[in-house]
Amino acid sequence: MNISFDDTKTAFAYKNNKELKKAQFLFASMSKQWLVNLGLRLTPWALQYNLPVKGIIRSTIFSQFVGGESLEQTASVAEKLEKYNVEVILDYGVEGKEGEANYDHAVEEFVKVINYAATQRNIPFMSVKMTGFARFGLFQKLDEVAVASDIVAGKVNLDVLTEEEKLEWQRVVKRLETVCRAGAEKKVGVLIDAEESWIQDSVDALATQMMRKFNTQYAVVYNTAQLYRHDRLNFIKETAKIARQDNFIPAMKLVRGAYMEKERERAKENNYPSPINNSKEDTDREYNDALRYCIDPQNNYYTIVGSHNDFSNLLGVELMEKFNLPLNSPRVHFSQLYGMSDNITFNLANAGCNVSKYLPFGPIKDVIPYLMRRAQENSSVSGQTGRELSLIRDEIRRRKDG
Repeated sequence: MNISFDDTKTAFAYKNNKELKKAQFLFASMSKQWLVNLGLRLTPWALQYNLPVKGIIRSTIFSQFVGGESLEQTASVAEKLEKYNVEVILDYGVEGKEGEANYDHAVEEFVKVINYAATQRNIPFMSVKMTGFARFGLFQKLDEVAVASDIVAGKVNLDVLTEEEKLEWQRVVKRLETVCRAGAEKKVGVLIDAEESWIQDSVDALATQMMRKFNTQYAVVYNTAQLYRHDRLNFIKETAKIARQDNFIPAMKLVRGAYMEKERERAKENNYPSPINNSKEDTDREYNDALRYCIDPQNNYYTIVGSHNDFSNLLGVELMEKFNLPLNSPRVHFSQLYGMSDNITFNLANAGCNVSKYLPFGPIKDVIPYLMRRAQENSSVSGQTGRELSLIRDEIRRRKDG
């Protein structure tokens, strides 16, 4: 099938002229590195001291990348996307709130999201971030003694934990089980987000445990592989072996990665080899090889193609055609972040693919870490902001010319 990601009429049909010009202004602002750096420094400080900046944030970067401050506000965005055959991955965007009470509250919110998603036609998935209901330091302690073969098998070494920490870990497992069980009962997929490499092993082990428990009839739980790491393709293949051995369905969301600079800096500071590929070309190759492996039906994967790369998305479609998978096969789902790459999302949807927007929601102060990453990403990813701006300007020009 011939799909064009340059079709701006299809890409921006859901935006009126005012919304399109607003997006143009925002991406033009994010193309200025000095302005982004200033915002990254001042925004958290302004919120901490209760300066009146929420209105500015809400009407600019928040409205571009976030569904709303509540499920009710987010519903209108999801309904709008449904008109264009675009689905939604809901993400309750709370990060870094430590404490048992906060973790338990997050689980309640995740279950609430699942119950809501189950009532909607176009919300097949929701996303969880393990650091939203477990202590970062606990993961890190377990990762320091992790053995790769055990992690792939879903095992963690609890011997390094104190008795109190073992009880803490049991609560973490129970929280994730509660969310995954709700997803299984309501037939809403649970996507476990990736974390920094120095806590990812124990997250991977938990994800495998949950896949083994809940992915027996169909894919409920999805792990996430960040392919800018040079060990992830092998991890994906090893996970498939374990799944065959233990008779469960492997499911993986494929992304390029979110913590590159942090990963490289930490590796340098602690004098260990960086887990990140040496070049973007290496990452692109790893990502596309992972796509080829996961979409091949003999490996039995259910796959979410989480990518803003034109070639990778087109490759995904080509692979589906190669293996005679219908474009709406439940085995393959495409996804982009809300507010970005509309040219990919809406043109894939128009072609008949299963495609969604990753749609975070939550109070402004809680989703600030997410928004900061979007601002950094759009100012640092080579060509991303320029590509968004170019497409928006092309559509504005097309509408003006009639």
